[in-house]
Amino acid sequence: MPNHCAVRQNEAVKVEVKTPNGSEMTASAATTFVGSALRIAPDFIATTMDESESIRTEISVSYSSDAGRYVVRRLSHAALSDSVELNYKTAAKVGIQPMVQAAAPHCIFLTLGAESEPTAAWLSVAELTTAHGRILPSAIAAEVVRRGSSEARMDAIEILYGSAALGGLAPAKLIQAELGIPHRTASAWIIAARQAGRLKGMNFNAARPASDVGSTARMS
Repeated sequence: MPNHCAVRQNEAVKVEVKTPNGSEMTASAATTFVGSALRIAPDFIATTMDESESIRTEISVSYSSDAGRYVVRRLSHAALSDSVELNYKTAAKVGIQPMVQAAAPHCIFLTLGAESEPTAAWLSVAELTTAHGRILPSAIAAEVVRRGSSEARMDAIEILYGSAALGGLAPAKLIQAELGIPHRTASAWIIAARQAGRLKGMNFNAARPASDVGSTARMS
């Protein structure tokens, strides 16, 4: 099935994700809690090299609790060749929204064990995503669909919704693809999860144009 998840939709976008001080992105940087089970890095820096255009692009991104997603705060471009002139026409060829979408899974963490356990291992969504582009294993997805209104289903919806919404992707589409359910069912389960308090701090505005992600960013 096409467009299975955030990672698959952005598989052509290769980004390097670091903390604001240049360190590797690990669970220790995920200090902000959203929903009931997710931890995210509140800030990160993502870099990509567009070899076809010979442009290096770097974005500084922060989590906005008001927006319920990651937003770009600073944007910079650098020419990698003397033959490239940086202007708005060349810079516009670099997709900023796909960069955010590709980087976000590296900054969203959850644990498969009990959060209260000191030894609980926190994994990023990127680490959980399989080579086939799935976040949830097929067996777990099937069980979530069969179980009815269970905590397992709420857990799954929270993970999938957050994975998509925080990066600016449509959560219902991801939930549909991962669980193999129609859009109407995905929407109903999202509503139930929000009513249960599972989606606090996460939001998706379908009416927001993709270019809005970087509309308030400073360009240097």
